[in-house]
Amino acid sequence: MKYSALKYSLFLFIATVAIASAFLDYFRVTPDNGDVIVEWKTSEEVNLKVFVIERKNQNSPFTDIATVNPTGSNSTYSYRDENAYKTNDLNFTYRLRIVDLDGRVTYSQEAHVSLSVSSVKRTWGSIKALFR
Repeated sequence: MKYSALKYSLFLFIATVAIASAFLDYFRVTPDNGDVIVEWKTSEEVNLKVFVIERKNQNSPFTDIATVNPTGSNSTYSYRDENAYKTNDLNFTYRLRIVDLDGRVTYSQEAHVSLSVSSVKRTWGSIKALFR
C-alpha cells in the first residue's frame, strides 16, 4: 500500500513538471561577422507564453535583448544580435528566460561567445547611430 502511494506521488510530480514550459534540445550562440547568432530547438512546448533572450557582459547583469513568441513543439529558433559589437566588451553570455502562461519562469543553460569586430564595422555602427 505504501509503495503504490509513493509511486502515485512520483507520477503526479512528473506530470506537474511536464505540464508547462519548453524542453530544449539545444541552446547555442555563435559569432558571425561581429554579430551573434542565438539558436535553440525545442522538443516540446506546453503552455508556453514567450522566450526572452538575455545577454550580459562580464561586468553587468543580464538584460533583455529580444522577445520571441513560441511556434510549437519541435521548433527551431534563430535570432541575430546585431547590437553586441556596439558595446565596449567583446565577451558575452546569453541565456533564455522561458515564461509560462501562468507566469512561472525557468532559464536555459548559459552560452558564452567572444567577438572579434573590425574597427571599420565598429566605426560604421557609430556613424549610423548618429543619424537615427
